[in-house]
Amino acid sequence: MTKTIRGDRLHIAILGRMNAGKSSLINALTSQNVAIVSSVPGTTTDPVYKSMELAPIGPVVLIDTAGMDDFSDALGDERIKRSEKILKKTDVAIVVIDAESKELTFENSLINLIDKENIPYITVINKIDLKISGSVKEWIKEKTFIRVSSKTSEGIELLKKKIIEVAPESWEPPFMRDLIRPGDIVMLVTPIDLGAPKGRLIMPQVKALRDILDADAIPLMCKEREILPAFNSLRKKPSLVVTDSQVFPEVAAKVPVDVLLTSFSILSIRQKGNLAEMVQGVLSAENLRKGDKVLIAESCSHHPLEDDIGRIKIPRWLNAKVGGGLEIDTAPGSAFPENLSEYKLVVHCGACTLNRKEMLRRQKEVSDANVAMTNYGILISWMKCVFPRALKPFPELYSMFTAKENIKDIKNTKKMAEITDI
Repeated sequence: MTKTIRGDRLHIAILGRMNAGKSSLINALTSQNVAIVSSVPGTTTDPVYKSMELAPIGPVVLIDTAGMDDFSDALGDERIKRSEKILKKTDVAIVVIDAESKELTFENSLINLIDKENIPYITVINKIDLKISGSVKEWIKEKTFIRVSSKTSEGIELLKKKIIEVAPESWEPPFMRDLIRPGDIVMLVTPIDLGAPKGRLIMPQVKALRDILDADAIPLMCKEREILPAFNSLRKKPSLVVTDSQVFPEVAAKVPVDVLLTSFSILSIRQKGNLAEMVQGVLSAENLRKGDKVLIAESCSHHPLEDDIGRIKIPRWLNAKVGGGLEIDTAPGSAFPENLSEYKLVVHCGACTLNRKEMLRRQKEVSDANVAMTNYGILISWMKCVFPRALKPFPELYSMFTAKENIKDIKNTKKMAEITDI
């Protein structure tokens, strides 16, 4: 992998009316013709993503959205809905105003919506090479804005500087480098199964490797069958072992109890969302009963495998726990249902393809619906007697949950481990 994935990039959304010049602005910012430009209103239908580097921020993704003022038909309504969805993953918003606009009621409403979402934004007056209308002149008397011309590139460098100024200093935590020290040995247990892409590693494994190297630590990668030979080859124990969640019990049995252990899925959801809420949510799995509905949420879309973790294994384990009868739905990719209140539990993957803003939004939507939410790795560790050991690498979280009365629920996982199989 040579490029930063979209989920790890700062998301910058370009918003505004039809024909305000949003696509032209994207092209000017990237110095490429990546977005189709036309005088025909509504040319942009689906959001267009363009990845680029913006120093000193680093990797960002620009999102060209459809005009949010198209109320002409059902298709226009759908375009607006898709553009509004973009706000759920937006870190910085750019509101584009046509210099020739006759009135700005829509723009004021859009800015109010962005403010409500607590998104930092920049207002851009576009097409300044043309005549500025009286309405725009009045509007800008009380607003902070940047004048640009996508046609001549005037103001584009100033806009880039403004993006750097308003962007969050850190839009997501590190994957794992804050957990290790220079010189530490970190063992990564990576099964090569049907889910492993041929010739490549999955995204969390790549991120773990990079973070270990960035921390000046030493990575040691092996399959689950090679754990003991790998340990025997070392002069000192690893400071941390990270495993694929599906082999948690097998790895836990082989790794000494004085060595910290967690999973790629737990590290990933820690980076993308609120880990403490996910850990709290897993305790609700004990209350599942026949007839309850469970949602399995995947951040990526993939072809289901013969023994798929989200489609087959987790549903099988949960049904074994309650004696069958659970209603289990799957929400792949960007599909996240609105009727969350009908579910008893939501189980989310590591969210490696989502940005942190979108994952936190998903957690809030589930919480607002008064539904418990947990993560693949956390749920598996709970079901297979590895919880709370899987939390030990995170001292504050470990102390918080081991101090609670409900940690006795771990005793119940022993019974569950007997009736479920990995």
